[in-house]
Amino acid sequence: MSEQPDSSIFRYFEREAEDRITDFQDPKQEWRRLISEAVGTFFLVLVAAGAPMVGAKYPGTVTLAAAVVAPGLMVMAIIMFMGKVSGAHLNPGVSIAFALRGDFPWQRVPGYIVVQFGAAVVAALTAQALIGVSASVGGSHPGASTSAVAAFATEAILTFGLVSVILGTSSGAQNIGIVAAIGVGGYIALAGLWAAPLSGASMNAARTFGPDFVGADLTDIWVYLTGPLLGAIVAVGLAFVLRGRGGGIHGSTAAQGQIATDVKRPDTA
Repeated sequence: MSEQPDSSIFRYFEREAEDRITDFQDPKQEWRRLISEAVGTFFLVLVAAGAPMVGAKYPGTVTLAAAVVAPGLMVMAIIMFMGKVSGAHLNPGVSIAFALRGDFPWQRVPGYIVVQFGAAVVAALTAQALIGVSASVGGSHPGASTSAVAAFATEAILTFGLVSVILGTSSGAQNIGIVAAIGVGGYIALAGLWAAPLSGASMNAARTFGPDFVGADLTDIWVYLTGPLLGAIVAVGLAFVLRGRGGGIHGSTAAQGQIATDVKRPDTA
């Protein structure tokens, strides 16, 4: 008699996990996830690009420290707000990393990437219209004394760290929403505090492309398209070394969201 409740609870959580996997693989739910990614990426780029643009418009109001901490805080809020809907990737490199890890279906990657880039462009247009400063000011560029190759290496290293944090907080016992939000948001802020003068500390191809495209300044865009991608791929390799293969329930749920449309209840018998 005493073992029955434990067995029932176990079966309930097992079925719930199976139901959620089925639900977030349901193509009918994809529009919800894409809207989530669009809204999240929009606000990330609006803050990341808008902070330096406001600083240029009103000198002395937004310091470099504030400009790099703001995106970290925004990402933290977005993960808490909509992470369970789409996984809150907000970054093409993250979507690709989750797919390489086996936690995210490859067929859904193109939709996520298109939405991320599109939302970044809309955010840059919005910031430019509101602030009255070229969106390129809010883009990412190599520092005045930093070569494009050095900026590329910086972006690759920073993204390696970022994606490692994301994959690490998306697996096993660390798969707790607030822990992931604090870890990822904190990393973005810390990376920006020391590396923003070198490369802008973008770590996100969409975040850079949107402002640079709208501001018509794609001079060094290759740095921000290839550097973060390389860093993300290396991070997936490290995750395999540290934790083995991906594709488990924890990692898949974190990567794909937890939209549950028909969660079953425990047996009442």
